[in-house]
Amino acid sequence: MLTAVVRQCTKQYLRLEPTDDARVPAPVPGQRYMLYMHVPFCERLCPYCSFNRFPFSEKRAVPYFENLRKEMMMLKDLGYDFDSLYVGGGTPTIMIDELCDTIDLAKETFSIQEVSSETNPNHLIPTYLDKLQGRVQRLSVGVQSFDDGLLKQMDRYDKYGSGAEILERISEASPYFTSLNVDMIFNFPAQTEDILISDIEKVIASGTSQTTFYPLMASPSVARSLARTVGRVDYAREKTYYEIVSELLAGGSDPLFEHGSAWTFNKRVPSVVAQAQDASAVPFLPMVPNSSRGGSPTPDQRAMIDEYVVDYEEYPAIGSGGITYLGNRLYVNTFSVNDYNAAIASGRMSLMGSTTFSKHDRMRYRFMMQLFGLRLDKRQFERDFGCTVEQGLPVEMAFMKASGAFDRDTPDELTLTAKGRYLMVVMMRQFFIGVNNLRDQARAALVGEERELVFGEGA
Repeated sequence: MLTAVVRQCTKQYLRLEPTDDARVPAPVPGQRYMLYMHVPFCERLCPYCSFNRFPFSEKRAVPYFENLRKEMMMLKDLGYDFDSLYVGGGTPTIMIDELCDTIDLAKETFSIQEVSSETNPNHLIPTYLDKLQGRVQRLSVGVQSFDDGLLKQMDRYDKYGSGAEILERISEASPYFTSLNVDMIFNFPAQTEDILISDIEKVIASGTSQTTFYPLMASPSVARSLARTVGRVDYAREKTYYEIVSELLAGGSDPLFEHGSAWTFNKRVPSVVAQAQDASAVPFLPMVPNSSRGGSPTPDQRAMIDEYVVDYEEYPAIGSGGITYLGNRLYVNTFSVNDYNAAIASGRMSLMGSTTFSKHDRMRYRFMMQLFGLRLDKRQFERDFGCTVEQGLPVEMAFMKASGAFDRDTPDELTLTAKGRYLMVVMMRQFFIGVNNLRDQARAALVGEERELVFGEGA
């Protein structure tokens, strides 16, 4: 039922409409922003991924990075400043020197204090790590599974090596960064409970400071592709798998990890926490703006923030396939690299569509995002929306209370029970599927060579 409700809500407000806007709106004075940068190139395309991505070619990538740097300066001209940068993909590290040049320009141009970047296991090599050290504070490594059989099904074994090889690389890479996050997937069609338990054990053995276990999130188009290759997603077992993850990582009287969000786990080693505090390491990922901490996070919170939860209510995004959230509007950049390059060359940003959030949509969005981050600030909610959360969202509050989702329900805050955390996993999974549907709308506009590159023969 919950899946159906969230699906219907996202259909209503995650609907892309064409826009003629040449640039995103100017910043609001005094507001803090992060910058999201998208690099859409991969060695090969994974069948479960809904993000904007193209097979890598140097001929296509070099001018693209040049235009990323030009687009950054457009934001500077609009009056933006940033203290955080997140680089997502695709595979941001696919051209390491271009990435480093782009990060360096960002740091020279803006007040950036922390950089987070995604990468793949094959790039955890000394020549890359040496260049990233000091430039990137948080590195997020897409592992998905250490099981060789699953890696082969995902078409990742030949690209990134065996599970044992990946495990060794993670262990060697950890000292280079303030925070190293290992991204995993649970409820993959061919995954068994034994495989999941083995994956958890290997995450623990890797020595990583943080891990994120995402439920498999597939838009209808990706779900059809998965069904043809590795099987259908079985949501009936999702709760069991999540409980296994949560119990083995953060359960018991003296757990090794603790929840940073509903699906991210942070190591409970004091030295790791201290390092994260000293470096002001606040992991984040675009598409989920959140002010769940009610302003600047406390030191303890800084060590606990999940990559999907940010301390920035709003952010602009640059690059093909980037998604901007400013005010009550969400903007999507063209998924065509060719059109992106042409737009930047003409002095325009590559905005192809937008959608507008109503006040009620924004209240629902805040409710979901903050609870996903484990705490909703009731006082902040009332200040921002002019009503209490009970007044603004009576149906949502009644459902969560009846479900036993709240651990604390005071005039100041809402926090979650174990059951509440899983309910947030379901909501967020379905919300991100809605976001992937939005990406599918944008991707459908591709034509010619680019459509063939993404969709394959017969596109």
